[in-house]
Amino acid sequence: MSKVVIIGGNECMECQYKSICKEFNCKAKVFTKCLTALNDRIGNPDLIVLFTNPVSHDMARVAKNKAAENNITLVQSHCGSANALRSILKIQAAHP
Repeated sequence: MSKVVIIGGNECMECQYKSICKEFNCKAKVFTKCLTALNDRIGNPDLIVLFTNPVSHDMARVAKNKAAENNITLVQSHCGSANALRSILKIQAAHP
């Protein structure tokens, strides 16, 4: 797992999300706001993390469709905390 896309979460946590991903030797793209052409901006990551509480329905739909169409692992978490992201990455690192 080298490329991670995080969709949702808290805007003030973007830098922390990226820092946590670096701890796991991953490059991260973080999208906390709905952007035009989000589907294209996601690219082709190894993992999509979807923080479902602080995310728009449109962003969640794009993430789920992208994962399904491209056979990308999608992990959903209601909580967008640093600990939640760390737990997700630990689990994914243990099960490549």
